[in-house]
Amino acid sequence: MKMASMLNIVKTLAGMALVLSGLSLPAVAQDGRGDVVYVPTPQIVVDTMLEMAKIGPKDFLIDLGSGDGRFVITAATKYGARAFGVDLDTYLLKLANQNAQKAGVTDKVRFIEENLFTTDLSRATVISTYLLPEMNLRLRPKFMAMKPGTRIVTHDYHLGEWDPDEQRELIVPEKKVGNPGVSYLFYFMVPARVPGKWQSLVNIGGRDTPLEFNLQQEFQEIEGKVEIRDRNVDLRGRILGESIRMVVAGRDGLPRHEFSGQIGDGTIKGMLVIGEGAGRQQVPWSARQIQRGELKRAADELAAEK
Repeated sequence: MKMASMLNIVKTLAGMALVLSGLSLPAVAQDGRGDVVYVPTPQIVVDTMLEMAKIGPKDFLIDLGSGDGRFVITAATKYGARAFGVDLDTYLLKLANQNAQKAGVTDKVRFIEENLFTTDLSRATVISTYLLPEMNLRLRPKFMAMKPGTRIVTHDYHLGEWDPDEQRELIVPEKKVGNPGVSYLFYFMVPARVPGKWQSLVNIGGRDTPLEFNLQQEFQEIEGKVEIRDRNVDLRGRILGESIRMVVAGRDGLPRHEFSGQIGDGTIKGMLVIGEGAGRQQVPWSARQIQRGELKRAADELAAEK
């Protein structure tokens, strides 16, 4: 994927700096309580990650590896969200609860002693993490199984071959671990699932035109074929939560087709734009799924099984 090389460089640099620093991230305690050094996330990083997640009063945040509680407490005090944090360090859990009491948000937040790999994530609309790469990869299948539109923000370490929908580089002079002085922030939105075969009937120029799509999906990326007037042509697209956009490039006498819409339970409803410029046409478009497919497995997932 287009961002993979850059993300691998970020991962390598941050990982090397972390090893050289002699410090470990607090979330590693999930696999060995008391054997690591707790490193709090700088507040500017917390604020920026919550801003990237567009968190609000209707959201429910789960912070995996919650430390002193600053993610959870900031989500409640600054944005009015409800939240809970998960950690295995009983001292940090006690500290987080004390901090929540001082902030006056004990009615909105709680902290639990639990292994983050077994935590029920079903209530979350936002997930935040500061975890090492191997932990993120273990959690990735759980993230992908969450409700479409769920937002995930991670600090320093991404989710492998799942490209972020947004990323930022933040100068943080007080940061001493990972890549000192710099934080890498990644934002993901869980995509709806569309792999398989879809059928559509679109009225183009007063004539009903049948379309059949055969879609493959890897994370939020779409590729496949669509049959338009007896021509089987390539398409590419992308999903953001429950929104989809797919494009057939215009060539060999076939005009450009851009499909966009909202994904429901076995349906897509939206608009089709045919052509470009002043002569383009825009018509309502809908499709129904006639055969479900499986998500394409990522190369890093397959490699981990060898």
